[in-house]
Amino acid sequence: MFNAFERAVAGRYLRARRGERFVSVIAGFSLVGIALGVATLIIVMSVMGGFKVDLLNRILGFNGHLGVFAARGAPLTNYPEIVQRIRAVPGVVSAIPVVDGQVLLTDNRGQSMGGLVRGIGEHDLKNLRAVSSHILAGSLDDFHGEDAIAVGVGLARRFNLTVGSPLTLISPQGAATAFGTVPRVRAYKVVAIFQVGMNEYDTSYVFLPLKAAQIFFQKPDAATQIEVSVADPENISSIYPGLRAALHGTDTYSVDWQQSNNSFFAAVQVEQNVMFLILTLIILVAAFNVISSLIMMVKDKTRDIAVLRTLGAGRGSVMRIFLMCGASVGITGTLVGLILGVVFCLNIETIQRWVEAVTGTSVFNPEVYYLTHLPARLDWHEVGQVVLMALVLSLLATLYPSWRAARTDPVEALRNE
Repeated sequence: MFNAFERAVAGRYLRARRGERFVSVIAGFSLVGIALGVATLIIVMSVMGGFKVDLLNRILGFNGHLGVFAARGAPLTNYPEIVQRIRAVPGVVSAIPVVDGQVLLTDNRGQSMGGLVRGIGEHDLKNLRAVSSHILAGSLDDFHGEDAIAVGVGLARRFNLTVGSPLTLISPQGAATAFGTVPRVRAYKVVAIFQVGMNEYDTSYVFLPLKAAQIFFQKPDAATQIEVSVADPENISSIYPGLRAALHGTDTYSVDWQQSNNSFFAAVQVEQNVMFLILTLIILVAAFNVISSLIMMVKDKTRDIAVLRTLGAGRGSVMRIFLMCGASVGITGTLVGLILGVVFCLNIETIQRWVEAVTGTSVFNPEVYYLTHLPARLDWHEVGQVVLMALVLSLLATLYPSWRAARTDPVEALRNE
């Protein structure tokens, strides 16, 4: 497409000579702008994609993919039979009965905060990998009896809890007496401390054995919901026919993770799309710099263009020369930005630790954000879209200046010299 002569002339024009430094500087800034725009877009999209995937995995790993509840808010008194029916549905991995409730958590020093209690069987909690694989202290082998409790690391730090420390639970749904409702109060012993990695779960959730939670919340032989995990959570609708057949006649309803977290993940997706559009403006501004630098180069090379035309170079040849000049800036900037963005994403946690060590501050405060670290997930499809968009914008930016160069009249150009 480009012959050796055109490549040689384009290469000569890109190398600045004395008196032509200004045009070269503008082209250099255009290259840097495209590189920074591409790198920033790759980094931001990778971080937001990693945030979404990591958050989704933690939420689903902690809560299950689908919840089955009794109609009208009543407890599930026949949950063993329902659990057996659900486990027989094709595509279902597990079905766990749980007892949930809100309580006031207090320690022996009088500190208190609101919390959520989840009653679950010892075997089921051990199979919950989001918790059992992240035990920092104690052991789930001691998670049995009526006084055992497992707490998150954030809650343990706030109350200064260790394995064996007492933690008191107060439920406002107490017994009715002649003097009013008396809250239920019960002290438990910490047997395990876990770290899920989400600040919300690590600071507000505690686990009780299922029988102990049933006694505390006065729900004997009942559960508040059944948590269901499936083999393919992205295609959870495929199990609904079998699930409806299994739950027929049980007076229950189900809510899957897409329904319960729809607004949250929709907001994350909208934010990701908006950030893509905003950061694309960086590349667009750099593309305008390519236009301005090429226009200045064309004005500066008017006499050279006239000489080339006089020597027999056609308009197409002149246009291709300046297309190569602009395309070289765009392609080089895109490749540099691609390398910077990918290298940054692959080493983002190392960079985060280095910045925190130098500044002495937390870059990613878990008390503000949902996660305890900065995730990054390279989606090569998105990276390809960013690279393609940068190349297209930078190439489009070269068309008008190259067309103007090709339209230069050699007679008029030499007459005005």
